[in-house]
Amino acid sequence: MTLTLSPSAATRFFFTVLATLFALASSPLAASPTDDAQEAAQALARDQEKAGYIFRAEAWTGDLSKEIGKAVKMQLFKGNEYCIGVAVPRKAGIHISGSVLDFKGEPVGEIQPVLDGWGFLLFFKPKKTGVYVVTVHQTEKGKLKDTACAIITGYK
Repeated sequence: MTLTLSPSAATRFFFTVLATLFALASSPLAASPTDDAQEAAQALARDQEKAGYIFRAEAWTGDLSKEIGKAVKMQLFKGNEYCIGVAVPRKAGIHISGSVLDFKGEPVGEIQPVLDGWGFLLFFKPKKTGVYVVTVHQTEKGKLKDTACAIITGYK
């Protein structure tokens, strides 16, 4: 049996399929680990906006392996106070930690971990303008597996 559609019915069918595919792709069920990590980092940022921090619209996202952490360079300016939110997907069961490293590779600033381990905030006020490094690594407290990670930066 062969199904033949009129041109108008074929067009309606095509747009119905296209709309269904678009709806599925943008549904919460299709969220990726990267999206989940970015959402978690943005949740950390929202809490700090009340304290006067202005967060950049875009977050850094990337992969975080279970064996090796990440080091992300950031240009930070003297006179600003920074709040850097770092997160992995909240339901992944992964615990992370990290720090801001100065020009000598020494940790600076203060870390405020999230109780469940999926994220942390770094607070730092540089004495010099320059390129600093934010480090992230998984800890033994949670599951060790490859995942997505997001970093969002705010200043005041």
